[in-house]
Amino acid sequence: MTSNSTGPAKLYLMQLSATTVPLPNKTTMEMVMVCYLIVTGDGKRILIDSGMYPETMPPGLPPARDKKTVLEHLAELQIAPKDVDTVICTHFDVDHAGYHDAFRYAEFVVQREHYERARSGDPRYAAARAHWDHPSLRYRMLDGDTELAPGVTLIETSGHAPGHQSVLVRLPKTGAVLLVIDAVVLARLFTPERKAWPKDHNEEQLRASTRKLMEMVEREKVALTVFGHDGEQWKTLRTSPEFYD
Repeated sequence: MTSNSTGPAKLYLMQLSATTVPLPNKTTMEMVMVCYLIVTGDGKRILIDSGMYPETMPPGLPPARDKKTVLEHLAELQIAPKDVDTVICTHFDVDHAGYHDAFRYAEFVVQREHYERARSGDPRYAAARAHWDHPSLRYRMLDGDTELAPGVTLIETSGHAPGHQSVLVRLPKTGAVLLVIDAVVLARLFTPERKAWPKDHNEEQLRASTRKLMEMVEREKVALTVFGHDGEQWKTLRTSPEFYD
């Protein structure tokens, strides 16, 4: 793959925290909270999600480790919030939209279905509403799969949430990287007949989106698929300040 001066040049995977979650069978599972940053060949910065604001942390969660906010990650890369050009909103769950209002100079990109449902008052998105619905934020509405920029494709993947979106990033050396976000939170769930979890909105849509992503892996010859909360996978990945190029 040859270099593209306006396409993605670097992809940063930002781990915001890690949590050991107990399961009903007396085992545990490693969960991570994450977001991502694309830097293009001409210096544009595209942030994907913004993590959880501390005051919106749901009660009853196990204590998190290795905490670092998206602002701290960006500062480590010498990037100020005003330097972010675009924020891709995969969905407005509390762990994905908590710092949106820090990026008031950016254009926010969201699926229209998701935005309208959240704005209508769906209680699922209320905890972080002050952050994603701040009056200074500028939103661009999308309807389905969209090439946002050269090498960056947004993929409508409803199921976990209506109008959820995943992201395909084409890098010059690594090749295609698929960020499935919460369409598939763990690698072991990347199967066509998967079951919905309690936080998932619609099992039929969830399965359809999973199959769509599996087909994309084959069709686009995806080199790396990153799962949204898979703490075990994230231990094997190159995380910020390192990057994929």
